[in-house]
Amino acid sequence: MARLADYFVVVGYDLDKRVEGEGQGRILQRFPEKEWEDSPFPQGVELFCQPSGWQLVPERQPTSFFVAVLTDINSERHYCACFTFWEGLDNPQLLKASEVDEADEEPAVIRPAQVFGPKSLVVVSRLDYTEVFRNCLGLIYTVHVDSLSAPLETVVGNLLTCVIPIAGGSQPDQEEIEESLRTITLGAGDRQVIQTPINDSLPVSGSSVAQLFRQLGILNVLCLFCAALTEHKILFLSSSYQRLTDACRGLLAIMFPLKYSFTYVPILPGKLLEVLSTPTPFIIGVNSFFRSETQELLDVIIADLDGGTVTIPECVHISPLPEPILQQTQTVLSMVLDPDLEVADHAFPPSTQASALKIQDKEIRGIFLWLFARLFQGYRWCLHIIRIHPEPVIRFHKAAFLGQRTLSEDDFLIKVLDGMAFAGFVSERGPPYRAIDLFDDLVANQVERIQQEETCPHKVMNHIRELAEQLFKNENPYPSVAMHKLQRPSEINVQSSSKKSSPFPLIDDVAVELFVDHAAAKLKTAPPVVKAEVKSMVPSGPLLGDVVDRNGSVMANSARRLEVVRNCITYIFEDKMLEAKKLMPAVLRALKGRAARVCLTHELNQHVLQNRAVLDDQQFDYVVRMMNCTLQDCSHMDEHGIAAALLPLVTAFCRKLGAGITQFAYSCVQEHMVWTNMQFWEAMFYSDVQNHIRALYLETEDGNQQNNSAQQDRPDGEREIGALELASEQSRLWPTLSKEMQMERVQKEESTVFSQAIHYANRMSYLLLPLDTSKNRLLRNTGLGDVESVSNSYVTNSIAGSMAESYDTESGFEDAESSDVANSVVRFINRFVDKVCNESGVTNEHLKALHAMIPDIVQMHIETLDAVHRESKRLPPIQKPKLLRPTLLPGEELVMDGMRVHLISDGREEATGLMGGPPLLPAEGAIFLTTYRLMFKGTPTDPLVGEQVVTRSFPIASLTKEKRLSVTLPMDQFVQEGLQLRSCTFQLMKIAFDEEVVSDLAEVFRKHMHKLRYPQHVQGTFAFTVGQSGKMVVEHKAKDKNQSLKTLSKNLVKTAKRTIGRQYVTRKKYSPPTWENRSSLQSELDEDEISVSEEVDQTLTLSSTMRSSDRQTMSNVVERACCRDYQRLGLGTLSSSLTRSKNEPFRISTVNRMYTVCRSYPGLLIVPQSIPDSTIQRICRCYRQNRFPVVCWRNPRTKAVLLRSAGLHAKGVVGFFKSPNAPSAVPSQADSTSLEQEKYLHAIISSMPSYSESSGRNTLSGFTSTHMSASDSSDKLRQPKIGALMKQVMGTKDDVPGTFSRGGKWGSIRGSGRLSAYNPDVGTRLAGKETPQPNGGPSEALFLRQQRAFLYIIGDKAQLKGGKQDSFQQWEVVPIEVCDVRQVKNSFKKLMKACVPSSPTPDPNMTFLRCLEESEWMTLLHRVLQVSALVVELLDTDSSVMVSLEDGWDVTTQVVSLVQLLSDPYYRTFDGFRLLVEKEWLSFGHRFSHRGAQTLASQSSGFTPVFLQFLDCVHQIHLQFPMEFEFSQYYLKFLAYHYVSNRFRTFLLDSDYERIELGVLYEEKGERKSPQVCKSVWDYIERLNKKTPIFFNFMFSPEDDEVLRPYIFISNLKVWDFYTEETLSEGPSYDWELVRGRQERLPEETPEKPDTSGPKSQRRVVWPCYDNLSKTLPDAITKLLQDLQSLEAELGQPSEKWKDAWDKIKTTQRIETKLESKPSFSGSLLMSSNLSHQRRSQGVYLQESGSSINLALECEARATSTPVTGRQSTSTLYSQFQSTESENRSFEGILFKKGALLKPWKPRWFVLDKTKHQLRYYETRQDKECKGVIDLAEVESVIPGTPAMGAPKNVEEKAFFDLKTTKRVYNFCAQDSLNAQLWMDSVQSCLSDA
Repeated sequence: MARLADYFVVVGYDLDKRVEGEGQGRILQRFPEKEWEDSPFPQGVELFCQPSGWQLVPERQPTSFFVAVLTDINSERHYCACFTFWEGLDNPQLLKASEVDEADEEPAVIRPAQVFGPKSLVVVSRLDYTEVFRNCLGLIYTVHVDSLSAPLETVVGNLLTCVIPIAGGSQPDQEEIEESLRTITLGAGDRQVIQTPINDSLPVSGSSVAQLFRQLGILNVLCLFCAALTEHKILFLSSSYQRLTDACRGLLAIMFPLKYSFTYVPILPGKLLEVLSTPTPFIIGVNSFFRSETQELLDVIIADLDGGTVTIPECVHISPLPEPILQQTQTVLSMVLDPDLEVADHAFPPSTQASALKIQDKEIRGIFLWLFARLFQGYRWCLHIIRIHPEPVIRFHKAAFLGQRTLSEDDFLIKVLDGMAFAGFVSERGPPYRAIDLFDDLVANQVERIQQEETCPHKVMNHIRELAEQLFKNENPYPSVAMHKLQRPSEINVQSSSKKSSPFPLIDDVAVELFVDHAAAKLKTAPPVVKAEVKSMVPSGPLLGDVVDRNGSVMANSARRLEVVRNCITYIFEDKMLEAKKLMPAVLRALKGRAARVCLTHELNQHVLQNRAVLDDQQFDYVVRMMNCTLQDCSHMDEHGIAAALLPLVTAFCRKLGAGITQFAYSCVQEHMVWTNMQFWEAMFYSDVQNHIRALYLETEDGNQQNNSAQQDRPDGEREIGALELASEQSRLWPTLSKEMQMERVQKEESTVFSQAIHYANRMSYLLLPLDTSKNRLLRNTGLGDVESVSNSYVTNSIAGSMAESYDTESGFEDAESSDVANSVVRFINRFVDKVCNESGVTNEHLKALHAMIPDIVQMHIETLDAVHRESKRLPPIQKPKLLRPTLLPGEELVMDGMRVHLISDGREEATGLMGGPPLLPAEGAIFLTTYRLMFKGTPTDPLVGEQVVTRSFPIASLTKEKRLSVTLPMDQFVQEGLQLRSCTFQLMKIAFDEEVVSDLAEVFRKHMHKLRYPQHVQGTFAFTVGQSGKMVVEHKAKDKNQSLKTLSKNLVKTAKRTIGRQYVTRKKYSPPTWENRSSLQSELDEDEISVSEEVDQTLTLSSTMRSSDRQTMSNVVERACCRDYQRLGLGTLSSSLTRSKNEPFRISTVNRMYTVCRSYPGLLIVPQSIPDSTIQRICRCYRQNRFPVVCWRNPRTKAVLLRSAGLHAKGVVGFFKSPNAPSAVPSQADSTSLEQEKYLHAIISSMPSYSESSGRNTLSGFTSTHMSASDSSDKLRQPKIGALMKQVMGTKDDVPGTFSRGGKWGSIRGSGRLSAYNPDVGTRLAGKETPQPNGGPSEALFLRQQRAFLYIIGDKAQLKGGKQDSFQQWEVVPIEVCDVRQVKNSFKKLMKACVPSSPTPDPNMTFLRCLEESEWMTLLHRVLQVSALVVELLDTDSSVMVSLEDGWDVTTQVVSLVQLLSDPYYRTFDGFRLLVEKEWLSFGHRFSHRGAQTLASQSSGFTPVFLQFLDCVHQIHLQFPMEFEFSQYYLKFLAYHYVSNRFRTFLLDSDYERIELGVLYEEKGERKSPQVCKSVWDYIERLNKKTPIFFNFMFSPEDDEVLRPYIFISNLKVWDFYTEETLSEGPSYDWELVRGRQERLPEETPEKPDTSGPKSQRRVVWPCYDNLSKTLPDAITKLLQDLQSLEAELGQPSEKWKDAWDKIKTTQRIETKLESKPSFSGSLLMSSNLSHQRRSQGVYLQESGSSINLALECEARATSTPVTGRQSTSTLYSQFQSTESENRSFEGILFKKGALLKPWKPRWFVLDKTKHQLRYYETRQDKECKGVIDLAEVESVIPGTPAMGAPKNVEEKAFFDLKTTKRVYNFCAQDSLNAQLWMDSVQSCLSDA
């Protein structure tokens, strides 16, 4: 029985204590005065009566009622029911005011004379009966207001003495009806019935749950539910207090059977708001009045009950319920809350009706019960009972539960099981013998039903209704009995605020006390009502294993996998080692699956006899390997109990090492995280203890009883009696046992636990102490070190850490070392023992004994391990595959001989066999370091692929990153040191050193690698040292003949650096020196060397700059690439100045022959004829690095020139462009320089023929007229492109020069036969400035400006800021954004990671394409191509272009080279491309050594592949125009590989000056000492090209003078396969000797074996990442040439060079084609050079029985009369759909057509084509070649005509008709009038359709 009310309190407004307008409440009276012993009076009740604060109000408020909940220190909840009414008071402020001085009074606030103050009647109780309290307090108030006859004392006394039962019985007989129905009366003529719930453990919710769902909605409540269970902070807001209480009550009710154990305050007073910032979880309700104060809470979930919203902060992640449970729960909830939803779409919806709120409430709770039953099903099978007596001690095995439920990944469940609520659940519901309730029944007995029904919502619904019925019955056992007789205050009194009501009287406390004492005395004398709890055994439900089978992830064909595991184990134990070895890889793969791992433990168990299994070395090795593999794939939680099953096995399997020394398997399987996981050991310990205790009690019972009790219902009968069942039986018997028996049992259990603890201390030392304790591997590789940090002993931690640093120690420190390992193991075991012994109630004496034993156990074990370690070192090593020797290049030498390593797979999946194909990696072999490259050679570890050789190599010079790893190999149990080496040839090697490689050796290897990668000087690179390693240093000394002069120049440079360096380097912003110093010091300080300034240089003569031996080499300069090219382009010759014709616009200047003007330029430069050398020396100072503008190419047609230079110095730009003629404050020298610069540009402009024609006109009208009359129509077709291009390139809102073709209409979009890749609208959109005209052209004004510029300067946007453009100058600046070197560097790093990832990515979003996009490599290519395309267009339309970006050696070089490649077909041949690279890249000083980080000095700057970017751009163009290049894609890859390989000297050093200084520039001609060593990559290619057609492009059939216009949008660019391909069979194919040498050897070996195998298949398997595809599957022509060679060899003829054979075939082809009568498509795929007019950019021609199919992506129009003005010609739009025979011919036939003036009438075959909207005519019907096209868009009318002169005879007059177009009139004549009419109608209908 329990008291209904503990205390009754009257709380009123405290008039004495008012703090700044804040009132306070005080307790006026409290009954009983003295506290009850069992429930002390809770503090702070007065705060909760007015949670928003105590205030006086001017008007009487309505009475209010709510229940607040207070929690005391013992976490007992007290329910405070507050009933508040308002009483009139005299206004205290008026009273005060009369006392206070008048001056202080606040200005005129009108105060009412009477105010109302709150008064609360409070009942404090431990029972939650809201309605009963409301009625009782209401009654007390009524007695007071209506002045009823009953005295208040009696009513209060009765209330305090009322006693009710806590819970009713389960079977209501008469007595119990009395019990659970308690009728109470307070003695004021009232009666109330209190129904107590049948079962106290189920919460009582009324209708609060349904109300909560109504207020917030299903998803929001589910969200709060998950948040509460996963321990988040939840805050409810509402303006109603009672609703806050209800919502909190509802949330707690749906959490049943879990109980909420954190802060729970349904109504929080405003004064205590700081509670909200507590760090612990809570459920709190706050009045909406305080909403603003809750805004800054960062981690609180706020549920607004009035608004129906739940706000989750960003930093909070709520784990949702696992699927499919979540979905099913939502469905069922919506069926309860919104039954109409299901039938909403029915035509005749049945009348459904939601249940009453009270019932709905129980249905929802039923759903949550059902949900918990599903979440926790089978939980009892994971309870470990450790002690039964004196109290049951129970632990929950979380990992096993999650593993068996296959939910080990599920975030929600893991958090719930870790939470406090679940811990309470286990301790409350764990005991096997107790009272059971609805949930116990559901989770044990109805699992089957739940599983069968879970997918069918209606069946679930029925089940839930049953549960709801039980819940409802529990709360309202007798719904029919409801006798309430209550008094309510009369209406007048509730309303009346006018009549002054008397205040609530003081109650006579003596009278009340008497009542209470009297009742207490009565209770004492009455016999105690003991209601015995019915205890019983808690049912456990079906086994977990059975539960899971349906949703457990069963691996595919697992039966076969298990068979493999079983067979392999059988082979091992039958000593069939070869068989076992073959199966091993398959077994290791199978062990990824859980079933196979379980199978392995079962199988191994069968081979253990009496806890021991002695194996021989190889068997031991295999068993250990399988154990390691199994453990490696287990998580550290060991959720499937596999580590647990292996634990007894690792101490059973062993091998004999020597006399009395045995090595157990545990010493080889220690490297796994699971052994350092405390939870794992605890769970293991508890399950073992449980088994032992079960055995203990099974022994005590006699045998026959045991047999009878074998349960029938479990057919497999694997556990006769479960431990829990035993425990419940024992608990039932416990009270019946004598004291002695009880003591005996307690002791037995305790000693069982104790002995297990000793056993586990041993086991743990086995698995934690490493075999070689001196090495201290323990702290390095396992989690023990981390576990340490939990403990508070910082000292030990730091020692442990420092010990871990010293890895290889000298023997002197061994003892100290090992003891340190021992200490940490001892500490770990001690912590374990403390924890489990305290939990399982081991006595203190025993615990002390254990602590004393542990160090001895560890020490003994260390001693045995030492012996084992010594012996195991003596074992003969396992046979390893022999190392394969690599073939070396001539002159290449080994630096370090092969070190045995494993090549591990990286993020590329092709080689691992995951994508099909054989697992080539991991492979076992050796790594070799030579002077030239780093290579791995070995064989795959998978024995099924063992015959293949795997090679991976890259040049040492291309190494970009080296990183140390520690690697666990799948086969071995040791963690090994490894390296990850990344190369910029897109290769990655992940290697792990074998155990036999000492770590010192690995270190030596790294040092050597670094030395070779970054030599001190370029001369240390392979290209220089090849074949002369010994003499290298000596020669280096001998080279410098003119030591003194050279050092002088170097010192000068240094001092110059020092003097200027200090002043300017430190500042970020560059400020140029004054003009006086400008001449003596070079002003630009870049990261590059400062070239010695002019005055110094003039003192040095030729002899000093070049070596004396090179004096004569000046003549060689003339033969250099540049000069040959200048002469080819007609840019001047190097004859003496007298004979040079003065009318040539340009000359070759030798001003830089001593490299004095500009270090990084070539010796000979092209400058305008009119500019003297002295000017040049002055101009060059305005440009960075002195790189002034020079001509590098001239367009042979338009004579426009292409210039290159560096950007201007900041000063120069502004001075130059702002106002060239305005007087300036700068000294005159500046002026003159900028004028000279202007003169220089003018000289260039005046060299252009288009300028000289138009010179003299400066007015706009003159300008337009000349241009309108220009005759070259193709230019006008091209024009519009440029504007669009400009806009795309500049891409900002700058004032963009646009273009506009004449007449305000666009011409054809096409430029010279290729459809434009530039959509003009895109350009305007990007430029975003001018509004284009409707047809897409830029606005008029811009176009006029556009046409003026004869020279465009492409400059850097950042640099040209503030430059104003002069509209009357002839040049124009195009500002663009350049990608700087840093961007290229970062982009390249990301590109390498995308193409060659170092490990498979865990993130599914980071696919190859996503990484590629993020690298932005394609964007950079697009930018470079875009600028190049713009320059090409400008050069093609008569304007010269000067590219003046950055320092003029990176982007400038790229753009200039690409422009020449696109514009000039010569550069697309072998010679031309070589010349282009030598001229633009080598001579003009691209810094190959610096950008490639080739020496120690440039190491910090990192690798920046500017040249690779250029090659990639060429590759993109090559892809789009495969017939325009003489060289193949392989040629580009070859250059890309060797420009970083340092095998040749071609791409070393930064400029011609440096090359001359080292003497590498001209040596290649004369001094060929060793013919096999090529120093120049070009010579090498030339030689190779003679032998093999690998570099030649068979599709090559160029068109004369064609300018290429590639598509350059990112979507048109392809990833270069150079980045992604690899050939593991032979390594990179770019070192031809290595690859070729291998091929030659193969044929000799084959004939030795007699061919017995019968007919052989010609087929062979080709693996994509292993074989060289171009070799195994050569293209047809290569194949034919190879066959030709082999046939010649067989016939003994001298084999012809492939090129001659090819040329012969081509010439015969041409002759044949000429002999054919009519031009048709050539029968050959390639020899169509004579048909160049039919070429397409990507065409393929197939000859097929007379008709030709032309597969072309883009075609030229066949139109001969492309209109220039008027509408855009439709023919061009349709030129893509070009077909020959099967055209769209709507109507066709023969017509006579009158020719031009004085030409005869001729019959022609006419075709009317509706689709293309044109009338075409051909010579004959069979003809493929269209003679002409009349565009129907231009036809004005079709009218009957008259026969003109020379018309065909005898044809009727009506057969004539005329076709009038905008240009001319065509006269036609049909065969007869009928035919003529038909033609006219057809044409007419075409016109009307259009």
